[in-house]
Amino acid sequence: MIPVLSRAQMRAYDAHAAGACSVPSLILMENAGRGVADVMGRELAITRASRFVVVCGSGNNGGDGFVVARHLVTRGSTVDVHRVGSVAKLSADARVNHDALAGLGVSIKEVGEDTGPLRADLSCCDAAVDALFGTGLDRPIVGAHALVVEAINQCKKPVVSVDVPSGLDADTGVPLGAVVKAAFTVTFALYKLGLLTPSGAGSAGKVHVVDIGVPPSLVDHVGHSAFLLEPSDVARAVSPRIVSAHKGGAGHVAIFAGSSGKVGAALMAARAALRAGAGVVTVATWPESADAVEGRLVEAMTARLERGNLVASVDKILEGKRAVLVGPGFGTDDDARVVVEHILETWQGPSVVDADALGMFEGRPEVFASSRGAAVLTPHPGELGKLLSLGARQIEEDRFGAIAAAVARARSVVVLKGAHTLICAPDECTVINATGNAALATAGAGDILSGILGALVCTLDPFEAAWVGVHLHGMAADTWRDLHADRGLLAHEVADLVPDAMAALARAHARCPV
Repeated sequence: MIPVLSRAQMRAYDAHAAGACSVPSLILMENAGRGVADVMGRELAITRASRFVVVCGSGNNGGDGFVVARHLVTRGSTVDVHRVGSVAKLSADARVNHDALAGLGVSIKEVGEDTGPLRADLSCCDAAVDALFGTGLDRPIVGAHALVVEAINQCKKPVVSVDVPSGLDADTGVPLGAVVKAAFTVTFALYKLGLLTPSGAGSAGKVHVVDIGVPPSLVDHVGHSAFLLEPSDVARAVSPRIVSAHKGGAGHVAIFAGSSGKVGAALMAARAALRAGAGVVTVATWPESADAVEGRLVEAMTARLERGNLVASVDKILEGKRAVLVGPGFGTDDDARVVVEHILETWQGPSVVDADALGMFEGRPEVFASSRGAAVLTPHPGELGKLLSLGARQIEEDRFGAIAAAVARARSVVVLKGAHTLICAPDECTVINATGNAALATAGAGDILSGILGALVCTLDPFEAAWVGVHLHGMAADTWRDLHADRGLLAHEVADLVPDAMAALARAHARCPV
């Protein structure tokens, strides 16, 4: 797993490199700027006919931009450089690189509220470089800077952001007023939290991480806030089965799902559990839904909940099971509440709690802290918002803070779904998943994920099962998109591609230690 840093941690990282490691800040800036130019060379196929506009702020991010411009010039490109603010406002390192660039004969234009000259240069360039603000920005962009961001966004040319898109909160990924929309972002040393959120990813485009000349172990001295999941992590967790494996060892999952009109949720969850490796699946559903479930998925068994004798029928269904999934299309009436609450109060094995079962506990995540077994909660932002008595928008504005709050109150594994799904558990560092794509915006995708998790908690630690399952779910969707498009996916197709995802991981990481 790859460490991911906050704004404060990245500042400490740079300070430790310059102090304890005696790497001068000017060398860090040089390495950073050269790294950006190198990435541009690969991404944009730079030639001597290429023309670029580099827009620099007065801080060290602007200094990085001056280094980028110098390297582009020495490689033969034509570069128009615009500086926001006077020379007197430049940081010490930025001033050194500003003067070095000027020493090459490059004219550096000052831009303010009159963005006409900047827009003129942007209109005839091949790409623009955004080096206005770096990770340190913690206030909204206003005034001349906002006008410059607007000009960059309107230029209709590829934009390369230096470290983070200017205007993006490096911790939350939320726009601070105006924000640059980049085609790709070149960030330094390590990922920043804000780049790995739905909003941040939308502004950053494709993210490249470049070395700045200090060892990765430096992060041990400053700490990290999250981990970015790597395929090799998942490959190690999903090890080959022993030759003598049997269905009992693989685990029997009970899925409480599928009220009238929503039996598809139960069927999809069951299909996904089987595709993810469950040995046996029993769909426990209401009498009025059972007939619609039976025979539709021939590999799954069906059990009927007795409305007049709910507790006893639930206990009977739970006998001999390894894991429980409760919630997909299950309903929220009084009987459904009795079933869910009884499972939480009595079931000692792992459970996956999704959809309707989450909605029963609005404002009461502490309910899960007192459950007998380990619970894995799988909310989308709206569902997590209801659990925490917040709006979905508030969750999205601080996804890392929201999941930490949910884990602290629920004392459970929490999977906050969305682009770059987050997975966290008590006493564990948040894990960020990078697989998945817009094709997953389809009905039933969440039911498929919960079914996958139901299978995996049979054999893996619940936290590990959560991040493995999220990665496989997204990887299966990525496989489908690569063959088709970013829309038109049917949820059950994700389930059917999970074994292919496992096989691909096994092939790619065959030499990983198990």
